[in-house]
Amino acid sequence: MKISCKKLDLMQGVNIVMKGVSGRTTISILECIIVSAQYNEIKLTSNNMQMAVETIIPGTVEEDGSIALDAKMLSEIVRKLPDESVRLETESNYNTNIISGSFKGDMVGRSAEEFPAIPKIEKNDYMEISRFVLRDLIHQTIFSVGDNENNIIMTGEKFELKDNILTVVSLDGHRISIRKEALKNQYKDQKVVIPAKTLGEIAKIIGGDEENSDIKIYFSDKQIMFIMDQTTIVSRLIEGEYLDTDRMISKDYETKVKINKKNLLDCIDRASIYSKEGDKKPLVMNIFDGKVVITTTSQYGKMEEDLQIEKEGKDLLIGFNPKFLSDALKVIEEEEVTLYMTNQKSPCLIKDDQGKYIYLILPINFSNIAR
Repeated sequence: MKISCKKLDLMQGVNIVMKGVSGRTTISILECIIVSAQYNEIKLTSNNMQMAVETIIPGTVEEDGSIALDAKMLSEIVRKLPDESVRLETESNYNTNIISGSFKGDMVGRSAEEFPAIPKIEKNDYMEISRFVLRDLIHQTIFSVGDNENNIIMTGEKFELKDNILTVVSLDGHRISIRKEALKNQYKDQKVVIPAKTLGEIAKIIGGDEENSDIKIYFSDKQIMFIMDQTTIVSRLIEGEYLDTDRMISKDYETKVKINKKNLLDCIDRASIYSKEGDKKPLVMNIFDGKVVITTTSQYGKMEEDLQIEKEGKDLLIGFNPKFLSDALKVIEEEEVTLYMTNQKSPCLIKDDQGKYIYLILPINFSNIAR
């Protein structure tokens, strides 16, 4: 194989496929990136057996071929090369020469035939969505994915397409995040559970792109494929039945609070000074009249702050994990948010009037704090 390309193009391609390189594995070939040249295309590929990433970069192919190169070493070399064109030449013993400007080096490669093939998906059932919309859907839900490998279904997010509405759901046993987005076109109904790790890497790839083009998503029984311009990602789906979150979302409430989001976030941030990570000290909200008194107490001291609100319904004293509240508030774009609550033991809902987002947060026990 003999190829040449710009350093920036090679570096961007390597950065993309690095997201599919296996971090911990007993199969050493999975620690490699495949560099291949065929049909005048330069293609980079990685595969960790859960997710495979493939991207095509611009360049010149002088001789077809392929090689498996250690991903971390290749990434480091390319990153530190001079800002000039890069030439890769492979020898019959898989040794790969790398030439850029005055730099000449080589890497010990391996046969690309050892590398597992990327699963093929029939391009029948699919949907299209703006890449920036998909990035936002992931960002606004992924923080409440469970991390308990004993309950594998909670380590993914449910993507449900029905009647032109895409609903993305995540939950971890203490909270639920739901985002809905209307799509431009009509598609076949779908329901899959996608690993959060896959979605996180997709969001990172999108985040490094300035062009808001559409992504095509293809569905199969056990795999899902994302195609964005020159990059393709294939991931395993999580099998099993996702929890029916609709039954957990009650329309009844006895206390409704509308509050400025930034003011509430700033208050939570100040309250966090009084607790260290892992303390799990509750943020207590005493809701009455036209204000909420927010209190937290720990071994380091106590804080109290009043915030103005619009209240409908009963007065309420309720406690929350401040991080759970903060996580939800940070991804809401509106200046004001509305909280719906029933009592000290029932979930709090943060939702908008249009039904685009719902965040459910379970309250936590706290020592009774008087007004």
